[in-house]
Amino acid sequence: MEQVYRQHAQMVYRYLIAQTNDPQLAEELTQETFYQAVRSCERYDGSCKVSTWLCAIAKNVLLNYNRKNKPLYTPDYEEVLSQETSPGAESVVLDRMSKMELLRKLHSLPEPTREVMYLRLSGELSFREIGEILERSENWARVTYYRGKEKLIREDR
Repeated sequence: MEQVYRQHAQMVYRYLIAQTNDPQLAEELTQETFYQAVRSCERYDGSCKVSTWLCAIAKNVLLNYNRKNKPLYTPDYEEVLSQETSPGAESVVLDRMSKMELLRKLHSLPEPTREVMYLRLSGELSFREIGEILERSENWARVTYYRGKEKLIREDR
C-alpha cells in the first residue's frame, strides 16, 4: 500500500484540491481516501485501474465530508497555483489562458462538466476512467469534456 500511496497520492490530492480549493482540506481528504482504501482493499477486484478506484473513493470521501459539513467554496487561487502539477495533453489546448483564469473559468462551469474537466486536466484520467468514477459511459465523459472545452474556448475569444 505504501507503493500505491507514493504512486497515486499526488493525483488524488490534485483531484481533491481542484474540488475543494483548500490545500489543507485536500490533504486531509487525501489521507482519508487512503485510509478508506486500506480498509476496503479486499474489495478491489482489478476490473479498473488503481487510480480510478482511488478517485472513486476520493469522490465518496468528499461527498461524505460535504454531507457532514457545509461546503465552502472560497478558492484561494494563489495557493492552488503554487501546487506542483504536471500538464496533461488536454491542457495544451487551453494553454492560452493563464492558470488563474483557467481555474476561475473551470470553477464557473456547471456540474458535472466541471468535475469531468477537473478529472481530465488535474487527474489526467482517461475518459473511460472518468466514466467509471462518475458511473457513466466513456462516451458521455468524452462528450461532456468536449462541450466544456468548447465553452471555455468560446468564452476566451
